[in-house]
Amino acid sequence: MTAKTPEQLVSVYGDMVYRLAYAQTRSRHDADDIFQEVFLQTVRKKPVFDSEEHEKAWLLRVTLNCLKSHWRMAWRRHDTPLDDCIPFPEPEDSALDEALRRLTPKYRTAVHLFYCEGYTAEEIARMSGEKPSAIRTRLTRARAQLRELMKGELDDGFSQAVPRHE
Repeated sequence: MTAKTPEQLVSVYGDMVYRLAYAQTRSRHDADDIFQEVFLQTVRKKPVFDSEEHEKAWLLRVTLNCLKSHWRMAWRRHDTPLDDCIPFPEPEDSALDEALRRLTPKYRTAVHLFYCEGYTAEEIARMSGEKPSAIRTRLTRARAQLRELMKGELDDGFSQAVPRHE
């Protein structure tokens, strides 16, 4: 049984929670709000875990639930982030980042947990309460969408970089 203080949980899992929140919202402010809500729930519920893995899975589940609540908010549907209004892209933005942003939140979450956090489809299914086959299908469809989005990006970049010979 592990019983860490909230400070210990933040130091061990804070980066993971923030990365997932930011990967989904693409807003530092929203990611900060979700981060705070996740660890507030930890303080309120004072969970005791059987293992480190159970602890990590619980925090990911709470993060995913906070993200769902975030996307459900009525004002969120009509909100345009200030970042979207700025015409200059950030230098670290890549074609892959842009393609990931275009995925639906369900696809983006599955891709993030699978590729960035290293979870298997079975582990993601347990956390989300879905069947492993649904997660594998979601990952396959997300990869296909990314492939199409990236193909367009690569084609556009190539055609602009190479002058036509007429």
